[in-house]
Amino acid sequence: MAEQATERMVVAASPGRCFAVAADIERYPDWAVDIKDVTVHERDAEGRPSLVTFRAAAFGRSTSYTLAYDYELAPKVLAWRQTQGDITTKLDGSYVFSEGDAGGTDVDYHLEVELRVPIPGFIKMRAQSRIMSTALRDLRARAESPE
Repeated sequence: MAEQATERMVVAASPGRCFAVAADIERYPDWAVDIKDVTVHERDAEGRPSLVTFRAAAFGRSTSYTLAYDYELAPKVLAWRQTQGDITTKLDGSYVFSEGDAGGTDVDYHLEVELRVPIPGFIKMRAQSRIMSTALRDLRARAESPE
């Protein structure tokens, strides 16, 4: 059964800047601490990565997974679904960018994860929390940095 979680973070940058950082998938290894390598297999009509394989650090080891990106609601939403993975059968999610009340951007990060091998719930929750907080923290640091 898949585990779902959503976290929100306020970023001191415009929604457009946040989307641009999140959609610049090929640069993830430059700023996303757990992403080690990115290979773009396909692009959409606008040249954006649409099928991407990642090599990342997870659960104390290296993992590979392929995501299909959906830009239908861009630039408000960047969504993806897993098409292939070595330790996950599902790694679907989205970033949702909206104007913040006090300026900046509210970023909602939704993730749905299902592992191939069952692991204890507390380990799964700890890993999921780390993935989400790291993804949001790294996105915020990149979006708030000078271009």
